[in-house]
Amino acid sequence: MPEKIDGLSDRTVEILMEAGFAAVVFILGWIVIRIILRLEKKALEKSRLDEALHLFIIEATKVILWIILIITVLQKLGISTASLVAVLGAGGAAIALALKDSLGNIAGGLIILINKPFSRGDTIEVAGTCGIVDSIDLLTTQLHTFDNKVVTVPNGTITTSVLTNYSREETRRVDCVFSISYSADIEKARTLMENVAESCEYVLPEPEPVIGVSSHGESAVLMDFRVWCRTEHYYDVKYFLEENVKLAFDEAGISIPYPQLDVHILKK
Repeated sequence: MPEKIDGLSDRTVEILMEAGFAAVVFILGWIVIRIILRLEKKALEKSRLDEALHLFIIEATKVILWIILIITVLQKLGISTASLVAVLGAGGAAIALALKDSLGNIAGGLIILINKPFSRGDTIEVAGTCGIVDSIDLLTTQLHTFDNKVVTVPNGTITTSVLTNYSREETRRVDCVFSISYSADIEKARTLMENVAESCEYVLPEPEPVIGVSSHGESAVLMDFRVWCRTEHYYDVKYFLEENVKLAFDEAGISIPYPQLDVHILKK
């Protein structure tokens, strides 16, 4: 009987020592996790990564570190963690399968935040929508269109679509096409367009405006008019050229013809 009591006492002491050691490991691990997360946060603040990506990285790191700490503590308590790891693996696979579309959007969000094909305030065109970027998060990107409609685009769609960023470069070319009659003086029309370009304060002198005949239409000669401006002045220049070239042509007597059709009537 005393041997059993002594054996029970030894086992109790052993369990208490294991529990105490596990508690020490837990406390030290908790302190280490806080230090790592604090250092990671400071490093991210100094990086060029988007703020939305900061939160994701910090939370992902926190989850991983806590899982490692819990498994370590359980091992110190003498509890087998093989089944727990298997359950976590199976649960992760089931969750990934159920949320595959959302995970695709998260992956797309990470790609956008890391590669930065666009930023807040940029004007982009993607998935048939053109608008200004309001916000970027891990699942979606939100735009507002020029007629003030809010459009939410899944990030997975963005990363698998052709994307046009109209704001990335500092300058942009404005392309206009004007038609003049076949009887009009091409050189005179060219001079008028050059004068209009010079009168616009937003048109850049370099690169020089390009003016030339692009094609011969059914009822008119088509002339390209291409000038450069700063990106933020694109629509100001576009509207200025379209209006003032028309006024200059009217004043100079250069007609912009309508489609014409000649009808021949044969009489017997």
